[in-house]
Amino acid sequence: MLLEPITLGSLRLRNRIVVSPMCQYSSPGGVASDWHLVHLGSRAVGGAGLVFTEASSVSPEGRISPDDAGIWNDAQAAAWYRIAGFIRENGAVAGIQLAHAGRKASTAAPWDGGGALDAARRGWTPVAPSALPFDAGYPVPAALDRAGIAKVVEDFRAAASRARDAGFEVIEIHAAHGYLLHQFLSPLSNTRADEYGGSLENRARVLREVIAAVREAWPTPLPLWVRLSATDWGEGGWDINECVQLARLLKSDGVDLIDVSSGGTLPHPKVPVGPGYQVPFAARIRREAGIATATVGLITDARQAEDILQRGDADLIEMAREFLRDPYFPRRAAKELGVAIDAPKQYERAW
Repeated sequence: MLLEPITLGSLRLRNRIVVSPMCQYSSPGGVASDWHLVHLGSRAVGGAGLVFTEASSVSPEGRISPDDAGIWNDAQAAAWYRIAGFIRENGAVAGIQLAHAGRKASTAAPWDGGGALDAARRGWTPVAPSALPFDAGYPVPAALDRAGIAKVVEDFRAAASRARDAGFEVIEIHAAHGYLLHQFLSPLSNTRADEYGGSLENRARVLREVIAAVREAWPTPLPLWVRLSATDWGEGGWDINECVQLARLLKSDGVDLIDVSSGGTLPHPKVPVGPGYQVPFAARIRREAGIATATVGLITDARQAEDILQRGDADLIEMAREFLRDPYFPRRAAKELGVAIDAPKQYERAW
């Protein structure tokens, strides 16, 4: 199944292997560069069915780091156009993940030590549902008022319009990993007392407003995905039960697939990490919400991925670090599973 084509809505993938979004922290001015052309393009040449960009911010204040990729202006969209075209020309589908970091914004790249940045180091004041810092040493974010929330929604809509012009075929809304939309979902980061806090219906309101706005610029049947963290891995936080309820709502809102991850709200959670540790979350959402899912997290082996699909635990397999180790993983997987797949004519002598 791993190497078989699959159709989801209007989307046809040549196989079920997806390059998961991976931040590169290498886009001065938010503009993707030749690094991204080679980084993402090589995974398309390597045989993936769908290649996602990294989390691409919908506004300057929504960046994680000063040099994060973005799609809040036309110059950024033009840079993505070239890259999306190359991915498509090499047999893969090009997808973009739209994101806003919220209170986890204004941080240094990992190789610069991570952590919060002050103004002297190109930092800015983050925004969030509530004025609660992510961790000790992080700035207190500005709590969004209604005008600020409306701007966030409009920023996502405008980014979706640019993504369409840039030639992308899938949009994924990032509502996981403790970033802004997840911050609204989690009771640990959202202590609001208005219509955007309290009940699940209220905490999910911003995400659903974003989905409605994106759908205006990205109409059905263009595929729309949402990445969710299934749990905060912390007492009193967002959990799989609420995630299943939300997935049902998002299906009714026109979302086609839930990309299931976990964590991100708490700085030091206790996570039972192991091979495929997030697969049970994807399986439960798929089964109980009746919506397609993708699973991700320490999936590194072709037979491991095949078993997940054969059990019906997910519809697609996403990989991140394994693709950093081997851009040609799909070709290695095909050999391991005894499946013949096409190679670029320039590479046929090797296969």
